[in-house]
Amino acid sequence: MSGALAGTGICVFDAYGTLFDFNSAVARHRAAVGPKADALSDLWRAKQIQYTWLRNGMGAYAKFWQVTGEALDHCLAAHGIEDPGVRDKLLSAYLALDPFPEVPAMLDTLKRAGMRLAILSNGNPEMLDPMVAASKLADRFEAVLSVDAAKVFKPDPRAYHLVEARCGVKPNKVCFLSSNCWDAHGAAHFGFPTVWVNRAGAPDDNLPGTLSHQIRDLSHLPALLGVS
Repeated sequence: MSGALAGTGICVFDAYGTLFDFNSAVARHRAAVGPKADALSDLWRAKQIQYTWLRNGMGAYAKFWQVTGEALDHCLAAHGIEDPGVRDKLLSAYLALDPFPEVPAMLDTLKRAGMRLAILSNGNPEMLDPMVAASKLADRFEAVLSVDAAKVFKPDPRAYHLVEARCGVKPNKVCFLSSNCWDAHGAAHFGFPTVWVNRAGAPDDNLPGTLSHQIRDLSHLPALLGVS
């Protein structure tokens, strides 16, 4: 194989925002949410991530499902949405988020080439496993790793260490992919060759950890790996 990341031993993907579109939960129930749907979706994601960082700082880990619900409660209150049925619909949708359009074909290309594939996510197994199963992509991955095993959220190094512990691959042979710039930098700082999937065309966060590459979506990954 020839490519900038040829020689990779395993590709490890973040789940939310990288393989799966977290905005699809609100999009699916746009009519029930109303005109504030887009603003709610944006704030929900921002608060969800903020709460993981704050809990890491406090040493107060809780399962990502709880954090997701707490973040949603804040957002519903902030936007004056009081219908409990909306909350139930949105949380249920989070268990079956849509994969991004290019993801199935990309995974199939890598799988045919013999590439090992895994997921490393803040999500706990009780929310990750149903989502991956609903996408019909579960058989592409040899492992779906959750930070719940380490009881700490990314970008804590203990979360990234789960890859070597579970998959037996040294950090320098792991191609890690995330759409979250902070996560990409955290993984790079840990020692993974890391690709930032910059779906939004956002500026770099300039955090510790040098990113190996930046791509707009995952359709560009096979070429980096020298896979066709």
